Amino acid sequence: MLPQLLWATLAFFAGALPISVWVGRLAARRDIREVGDANPGSTNVLRVAGPGWFVLAMALDISKAAAPVGLAYQIFGWRGWPMALIAMAPPLGHAFSPFLGGKGGKAIAPVFGVMIGLTIWTTPLVAVASVILYLRLLRPNGWAVVLALLTVLVYLLAFRPDRLLIAVTTGQLALLAYTHRADLARRPALRFARSK
Repeated sequence: MLPQLLWATLAFFAGALPISVWVGRLAARRDIREVGDANPGSTNVLRVAGPGWFVLAMALDISKAAAPVGLAYQIFGWRGWPMALIAMAPPLGHAFSPFLGGKGGKAIAPVFGVMIGLTIWTTPLVAVASVILYLRLLRPNGWAVVLALLTVLVYLLAFRPDRLLIAVTTGQLALLAYTHRADLARRPALRFARSK
C-alpha cells in the first residue's frame, strides 16, 4: 500500500508541474497567465508563442499524466482504489498546482493523459472524436469538454464496464465540471444559431 501512496504523491507533483507556464516563458518570455483567459494551460501558449510551442506544451502536459499512470497500471499492474487515487492525482495536481499557489489549469491535457495511461487508445479515441464534434456544435467550450467526457463515461458503461475506469472517469468528469464552472454557468448554444 505504501508504494502506491508514494506513487500517487509523485503523480500529483508530476501533474502539478506548470509546464505550459515554463514553455511560455522559454518561447516568448511572457507569463501566459497575463493573456487570454489567464489560464496556465497550453491554449495560452498558442496565443503567445504559436502552434509549434503549443504542441510541445500540450504533449508534455499529456505525458506528465500518462507516464506515471501508465507505469502504475500497465507495468506495475496496480488496481483497485489505490490505482484510482494514482489516476486522479495528475489532473488534481494540474488543477490545484502548489507551484502556482493552488491556482492551476483546467486539467484537460492531464485528463487525456490519464486515459492514455489506462486504456492506451480506446477511450482517448472516443474522447477526441466527441470533443471535436461538440466543439463544432456548442459554445461555450466548457460544455463541449464536459459532454465529451460524459460520452466517454457512457461508452465505458456500455462497452467496457470496468469499475476502476468508470470510477476514474466519473472523478475526472467532476473535476472538469469544476474547472469549467464559469462556462457551465452560461447557457449552452448552438454555434450555427443566429444571435438575436
